[in-house]
Amino acid sequence: MSLRFRQLQAFHATVETGTVTGAAASLGISQPGVSNLLAQLEQHTRFKLFVRSRGRLVATPEAEVLFHEVDTVVRGLDHVSQAVQDLQNKQGGQLQVASQHSMSFGFMPQLIARFARERPDLSISFQSHYSSKIQEWVRAGLFEIGVCELPLVHDGIDARVFHIETLLAMPEDSPLTAHDVLTPELLDGVPFVVMGPEHMTHRRTREAFHTAGVPWNTRIHSHLFKNLLSFVKEGMGVAIVDPFALDFDREGGFAARPFRPRIMMDMAVITTTAQPLSAVGLAFLEHLNAALAPYEKG
Repeated sequence: MSLRFRQLQAFHATVETGTVTGAAASLGISQPGVSNLLAQLEQHTRFKLFVRSRGRLVATPEAEVLFHEVDTVVRGLDHVSQAVQDLQNKQGGQLQVASQHSMSFGFMPQLIARFARERPDLSISFQSHYSSKIQEWVRAGLFEIGVCELPLVHDGIDARVFHIETLLAMPEDSPLTAHDVLTPELLDGVPFVVMGPEHMTHRRTREAFHTAGVPWNTRIHSHLFKNLLSFVKEGMGVAIVDPFALDFDREGGFAARPFRPRIMMDMAVITTTAQPLSAVGLAFLEHLNAALAPYEKG
């Protein structure tokens, strides 16, 4: 039996919704239809796809690996279907943008909303993900424009690089707020909430403390700047955070100060070299670059 795309669609939808019912609603087919497609896929792959936990279907480790391979393919077809629908509806164009996570909680939605106000017929596709996935999406033509962190890991990409200065976030009642600028010496012994060791801010902060001869007290490791800021608000420590997570936080509960030596975020606005941008894409690219320019500290 050959592997069929409809089987992969059913599998992808089940992973995303956690239930056969949700997958059936998402795909517009019956629940028995989804169950049959999943059974066919299990027979083909020869491993179990799901286990049941608290009323939901949870992907097995083998299925998680398969999902990551299937994800780009299925989303690609979704974009093709959307493009066909837009042409049928004679919409005024489609904006396709992806960004790294911290920009997705305020900066990008606000920017896209301003851009769309004068374009009421504009269809918009926006996703956030890790930087390597954004580069993969743009290179494959699934999104016209991406904003990601460096390094660039794929060929066939044009990039405008921005160097963004991070800030030190601390609880709003911290004694450290008495300082206008924070240094490793002033933070000796202070617990830090940090990104993973492979992240550029982790490496550069570690180097700053090492150069200063000050021990770096890393207490919590996480993977999103928004998570780091949430732990800061709970009084768990301080964190080096990019300005997008700080500027668009509406809850408060923290203070931010410059850190010296500066810890920079190397980011890029990317497009593919394989095809020219649409008129909408060109207009938004100019809009995006102008909005990022004030953050440039290179």
